[in-house]
Amino acid sequence: MRTRTFFRHIRDAFKSLFRNGLMSFGAISAVSMTLLLVGFFTAMLFNVNKVVTDIEQDVNVRVYIDLAADQEKQDTLKAEIEALPEVSSVEFRSKDEELENITKSFSEEFDLFKDDGNPLHDTFEVSTIDPSVTKQVAETVETMDYVSKVNYGGAKADNLFKVVNNIRNIGIVVIIGLLLIAIFLISNTIRSAIYARRTEIEIMKLVGAKNSYIRWPFFLEGGIIGLLGAIIPVALLWSAYMYVFHSGTNFLTGSNIALLDPNPFLYYLAGGLIALGVVIGSFGSVMSIRRFLKV
Repeated sequence: MRTRTFFRHIRDAFKSLFRNGLMSFGAISAVSMTLLLVGFFTAMLFNVNKVVTDIEQDVNVRVYIDLAADQEKQDTLKAEIEALPEVSSVEFRSKDEELENITKSFSEEFDLFKDDGNPLHDTFEVSTIDPSVTKQVAETVETMDYVSKVNYGGAKADNLFKVVNNIRNIGIVVIIGLLLIAIFLISNTIRSAIYARRTEIEIMKLVGAKNSYIRWPFFLEGGIIGLLGAIIPVALLWSAYMYVFHSGTNFLTGSNIALLDPNPFLYYLAGGLIALGVVIGSFGSVMSIRRFLKV
């Protein structure tokens, strides 16, 4: 296609937008509402996934070392745990550190142990590469020598992993469903707009215009409709997410949970919505106009 012809098609596309203002406004509104819904649920589901992943990653295996184990035996036990392929790190916590943490939490109730000796155990905090193998690692470590007890949350941790997997699966299904709904609604709206102009298309066809020449203005017009329709939801979602992020950050301060950082998440979300609007608008127009080219 020659450059001059391409710019003529762009000019015709904008003329058509203004000439059919009511239909264009309806199409842009449909695109905006649909993409706003898609963007909202996408942002929500991605952040829910981030939060549950943070919770999931916070589930560790706590290994209580036998009181009879000297430094050499503790080092040997640590090496055995680190050798497990599912283990990412092993952190030692002395019984004095454990008592200090408990004392901070329960204040003077544990002060009596300061004079009578510390009854707690030295521990290892074991992090796994994949949180889903936490139970497996706990059961393996429990059989090792000089391990007094192992705690990983038991049934609560197992239930958490099941909930996490269910949320992820539901999230994927919901996003796919919303995308399909978006494609259907936007394509139907554009099809209605083109149907209202079927006479114009038939006249162009009868005077000898090629199919490609007729398609291009509608292709560009659909892309412009998708672009304009995406701007409004992107602006609204951007402002709303920044507000929720700053409020949520203040609320979650001190915990291991955080929302997705606006940079780069919002750029990806905005780019995805704009691309989705343009692609659906453009190809929705081409698919909708095909039946009217058979004259």
